[in-house]
Amino acid sequence: AIETCRGLEFAHERGIVHRDLKPGNVWLTADGIAKIGDFGLAVAVDRSRLTQAGMMVGTVSYMPPEQALGGEVTPRSNLYSLGAMLYELVTGRPPFLGDDTIAIIGQHLNTAPVAPSWHSDQCPPDQEALIMRLLEKDPSRRPENASEVLEALGLVDPAGRSAPHTGSEENPLERLARGVFVGREPEVERLRRGFDDAFSGRGSLVMLVGEPGIGKTRTTQEMETYARMRGAQALWGRSHESGGAPAFWPWVQIERAYGAVNDAAQLRSDVGSQGPELLRLFPDLKQLIPDIGDPMPMTDPESAQFRMFDGYVTFIRAASSRVPLLLVLDDLHWADKPTLQLLQHLAREVSSMRVLVVGTYRDTDLSRTHPLSESLATLNREPGFQRLNLRGLSQEEVGEYVRVTAGVTPSRRLLEKLYEETEGNPFFLQEVVALLTQEGTLTRDTLEDMAIPDGVKEALGRRLDLLSPEANELLTLAAVMGRDFGFDLLKAVGEHEDDDALVKLVEEGIKGRVIEERERAGAYRFTHAMMQETLLSELSTTRRVRLHGRIGEAMEAIFGPERAERRAAELANHFVESATLTKDHAAKGARYSRLAGEQADAATAPVEAARHYRACLTLVDEAEDGLGEDEAALRTSLGRCLRLAGEYREAWRNLMRAIRMHHEQGDRVRMAKTTLEALLVLAPPDRQRGLVDEALGFLGDADPYLEAQLLVRQARVTEQAGETDRRSLDRADELANAHGFEDVRGGVLRIEAQRAADDLDIDRAIALSREALEIFDRLDNRQLASDVRFVLTRILLFAGDLDEAQAALEEAIEHATRSHIRWTMNVFYSFLAGIHLARCDFNRFETAI
Repeated sequence: AIETCRGLEFAHERGIVHRDLKPGNVWLTADGIAKIGDFGLAVAVDRSRLTQAGMMVGTVSYMPPEQALGGEVTPRSNLYSLGAMLYELVTGRPPFLGDDTIAIIGQHLNTAPVAPSWHSDQCPPDQEALIMRLLEKDPSRRPENASEVLEALGLVDPAGRSAPHTGSEENPLERLARGVFVGREPEVERLRRGFDDAFSGRGSLVMLVGEPGIGKTRTTQEMETYARMRGAQALWGRSHESGGAPAFWPWVQIERAYGAVNDAAQLRSDVGSQGPELLRLFPDLKQLIPDIGDPMPMTDPESAQFRMFDGYVTFIRAASSRVPLLLVLDDLHWADKPTLQLLQHLAREVSSMRVLVVGTYRDTDLSRTHPLSESLATLNREPGFQRLNLRGLSQEEVGEYVRVTAGVTPSRRLLEKLYEETEGNPFFLQEVVALLTQEGTLTRDTLEDMAIPDGVKEALGRRLDLLSPEANELLTLAAVMGRDFGFDLLKAVGEHEDDDALVKLVEEGIKGRVIEERERAGAYRFTHAMMQETLLSELSTTRRVRLHGRIGEAMEAIFGPERAERRAAELANHFVESATLTKDHAAKGARYSRLAGEQADAATAPVEAARHYRACLTLVDEAEDGLGEDEAALRTSLGRCLRLAGEYREAWRNLMRAIRMHHEQGDRVRMAKTTLEALLVLAPPDRQRGLVDEALGFLGDADPYLEAQLLVRQARVTEQAGETDRRSLDRADELANAHGFEDVRGGVLRIEAQRAADDLDIDRAIALSREALEIFDRLDNRQLASDVRFVLTRILLFAGDLDEAQAALEEAIEHATRSHIRWTMNVFYSFLAGIHLARCDFNRFETAI
């Protein structure tokens, strides 16, 4: 080692960096002196590279992480390779083992090496400390140069022994290489092909499917290593089981990850003119790009959502044209409906981008009515969609896993027993092997006294039992906080005045592999969702409620009023759970639920907004004083969100109750607005007519715009009943012309067009329809524009002009598809099928159906 280090010192002094330092390139002379050879891949510092940027060279078992990713290679890169060689000299094996190149590189990038003393009793502490420093992922944390390494080597006692581990506080689980990946060759190969296609501009969407613990996330991490080696940026977004995350949370995480690896100038360039609309999705953009501007007013929720989705796709297209992207959406079985809607929108465009989208979900958690089931049915029609089902490892792969992780070749009987108990489930296998290693029973020849747990939760419980009671209590508190949590919140909620004591408990959880550190200092995450679920399942209801309350109060204290409001969804989750503790908690639960609903509403996520409004109203209904909330306004907002989500019956009930409350309060304007919202629900014409008459009579002349809108609705309801209301339509037209109400004018034209068609004045009907359509397209009101397209199509069909009708239908279908207006699409496809049937074109008829 000293002789090799002297060779590096000599080369580095002359500006030469060896890029393939390994045992095979360290040669012994006839008199036994080590010399470094084969400088064919060497590079001169501060000179042009011998290979193109991003191209990987070297031998993977000894390759520094920065070299694996095609980054800058420096003298400190050679020191990493030297560390890998020293590791093998001491232990007889490289620091990382795996089935293939990518599996080994993934460990170089992400996994800390097992301390050499676990593999050898001839690695004195000074030598072990040096090897571990040399193998640091961050080059700045390695020794500064070869001279410093030489000095450290000179302090090592060649006859020294490893520090004993018996009776130490160190956890034997550290000897398990967490980054080991075995099996899955067909699935990984398909993912790599998918990324290669995406690299060439033919993106796709791949879903990894399987039961809990089957390796969906780990397989995706393997794919991430490959993508990063090819120069891509890998961005992750994860869904959470608890209801504390805001709408679009996985996409928000992806945006934050993108902002973390790209500077503000690049972000501004990629966002471009779409910035204002993206603010609905990513409010944090305002801090990164202060002059970003404000989004268009949300006069029509469907139009606002389309602009936002379209803006996001434009942003991803711009970013991926510069650098290939791997977008990962983990745990989609917990995703909210808006997240899935944005995924569907992106899936329609991804085939022409340098983007590979990988989603993971548990098929065991899906029912026929699950939002993800509905989305999968739609995604399955996209040409670039693939679904990969992961199954358990084979018995041979189970044996390979034990050999690579624990350094043990299991006996045939033990291997059969492990396979039988785990069914090849990688997470279950990992837990069982870790537990048997920790208990010292993995190398026994007999199975009589070997207790292999019967279930995953039992294995997890036994692992937790090995931690101290204080660490278990802290981890239980963290489990209530969520899958991800931070040190500051642990400190604020816990009862640990001494930071050092708290750090030790956290480190105990990390060593036990219950939790892991995140990229940001003080941020942690449970290693697997099932670990968090196990801790939560052991909590009594009373204790869980009290913990939620303590966490909510601590978060308020840490964040302050303004930041707390921005984290409304998270705080609502905690205070709603603890609402039974005190009236103050109930009031906070209602307030944060309302704020979370408003935030989701502004982000065009009606399903999520409705969930929060429901939670708020539940608390309001249970309190005698209403907790200071405006119930009528809440029911109006809930009704509107439910209507947008297609839940018409509940929407109608809430809107009717809100109308009665506004009437009792004497609030004429709000009653009129709520009535207009109720009229959008699919209710019988006679019920709608009564509502309009009542609202007009109560409103009077308080608001000309609301009066004009109500008059248009009155004329439409009358028309639907087969009657004519010329007076209402004339009055609405008069108000529209007097005040410049363009949308009202468009509504009048739509009714006039239908009446002209009824009178067989087809040319006038078509002209009026096109005039109305021009207005709604200009206002970007997609819902009303689709409604007018529906009228125009019917008129053209009635006129018998099949060519014009088909052209109008195809335009309408494209518009409805881009705008996500599903009910309109169904109607248009039905009419299109009718045209093909009339022409006896049965193939196209079948396609339309």
